[in-house]
This record gives sequence, structure tokens and C-alpha cells, in this order.
Amino acid sequence: MPRKRSSEFVPSVSSWPEVSAQKPTLLGFIGYKAGMTHAFIVDNRQGSPTFGKEVFRPITVLEAPPIFVLAVRGYGYDENRGLYTVGEAWARPPLDLELERRISAIGAFDTQSMLKKLEASLSDIKEVRVLVATQPKLTGGLSKKSPDLLEVKVASPGSDVKAAFDYATSILGKTLSVGEVFQPGLMVDVIAVTKGKGFQGDVKRFGVKVLPRWHKHRKKARGIGARSHGKGTWWEIPNPGQLGFHRRTEYNKRILDITDDWAAYTPAGGFLHYGIPRSTLVVLEGTIPGAVKRPIVMRYPVRPPRWYLKLGVVKPTITFVSLQSKQGV
Repeated sequence: MPRKRSSEFVPSVSSWPEVSAQKPTLLGFIGYKAGMTHAFIVDNRQGSPTFGKEVFRPITVLEAPPIFVLAVRGYGYDENRGLYTVGEAWARPPLDLELERRISAIGAFDTQSMLKKLEASLSDIKEVRVLVATQPKLTGGLSKKSPDLLEVKVASPGSDVKAAFDYATSILGKTLSVGEVFQPGLMVDVIAVTKGKGFQGDVKRFGVKVLPRWHKHRKKARGIGARSHGKGTWWEIPNPGQLGFHRRTEYNKRILDITDDWAAYTPAGGFLHYGIPRSTLVVLEGTIPGAVKRPIVMRYPVRPPRWYLKLGVVKPTITFVSLQSKQGV
């Protein structure tokens, strides 16, 4: 729940984890789903029945071109209204990013004066975030030109606001690669919008059993009794409605590799409905929600598993990657 249509293709992040980072870093990144294949990796989980052995794993490949840091925002906190914006500073985006029309309401991009005002209010700031824009032009499978925007929290050692602010201002107006945010072996949470299937009935949407069409059931093979009670409708009752295109979060997807060698993970002929990537690839273990070409938000884990906390960030050993063409699948 809720089973309603997502308001946008790029999912917003409702919460950010508390990370004990050794240096200031962003807590999220955005990429595009290219496709899937399978691989054999060496299981390095202590206590696993297959520890030290090769195991078969499906893998998902994301194309994550560098992001451009557009703005820095400072948030204060109040018990009554929660987080509120203290101030922000914007950098003028390059012309090839094609963002002038979308952010033209900001007016003059006087970055230095905006940063001074924001720094003067540093005592009221409890959280620092940056607004980043993707560069779909650098991908190999996307035809769109307009970037996708995402707000990402900045983490710092000991939750030091000054260190987070200094780091955010140092990357303002610059590009950032996914290798500067994540590393192989790290667990991430994946936030995406699932495949849309339109308006569907209760049988397909909830798996309601279809009764046999004989005797007393011949008139109501799909009947489920009363769909309402009193003045309203019970939310537990399986009614027809929207199926798919929901914002969903899947936890603890391990990053197997981050590489610029697209040929190492691209099947022969390219990924179905996507093509051949041209920028940095992020290889995740397992499946993730969303259709091909859909923006995927990766975030530091909010509840990592115990075996991961004991093992730490260790890059898995990949022994084999299937590059067989998917055209006939």
C-alpha cells in the first residue's frame, strides 16, 4: 500500500539513513535501468551453506552517467513543522544540460551571495542536501534530453553540519561520478516506480479465486460478497483499480561492480529495448523494480543485514558473466 499511481517517474526519497561516514559523501545516486543477465559469484557470506562456493545469481545492470550538482539547500528543524528550508544556493547549469527553462524562475544565479547568506544561517541548519541533475545525453540507451532532478542528503563524520556544508559547496556546479558515492560490495536500497499495468480487476490485482461455473456459482463466479459497509468501503476488500506504476522500495541490493567497461556486462546485440551503454555501469545482485530505461534511485541502506555488518564492504568475486544474446529469449 498505497496501490495508487506514482505522481512522477523519478521517485522521491522519504527518509535517509544515519551513516557514520569517514568523510562527507552523498547518500544517494540516480541511474537508469538497462537490463538483466546472470553471473556466477563466490559466496563470501560467513555461515552460508554455500560459503566459498560458486553460486548462480541474476544481476541487474544500471547505467549511471555523472550527475551535475545544481544547488545546495539547508534545512532547519522545528517540533511543530518538522524540516523547513533555511536557504539555498544555486549554480548556473551548462547550456548543454538544457535546464534553463525548467529553473528560469530562480532569476539571477548569484552563487557567491547566496552561499554567504546560507553560511550566515549555519547555526539554524540541521541538515544539508544537494539538488542534482542527471545527464541522459551521455547514456547509450536513452533518447530523451531533459535531465531528471533529485534531492540527496549529504552525510558527514559525526553528523557535522559544517563539514557537510563545506563539502556541498565544494561540489556545487561540478559533476560527480557514481564511483565517488558508492563502491563495489556496498549494500544499497533501490527506490523505483514499478511497471504500470493499468486498471485491472480484482482477480488479477489481488488473486481472487474464480469460482466454478456450475450450480449456485453460475451467476457469481467472481463475486466476493459486500464491497462496502456502512458509509464507506473497506480498504481490505479487493476492489478493481490501478495495478502497477507504484513507488516501491526494495532493501539491501548488493553492488557487485562499478565499471566503465560496458563490454564486460553487455550481452551480444545490447540489452533488449535499451541498446549498448556508453557510460559507467552499476551491477546489482538480484532484480529491481521498474521497466527498462526507468530512473532508479540508489540509497545507502537503512537496515543492512547482520552478515553484511560483520563482513563489511568487500567486493565479491565474479567468475562468470553471461553475455549471450537476449534477442531470442
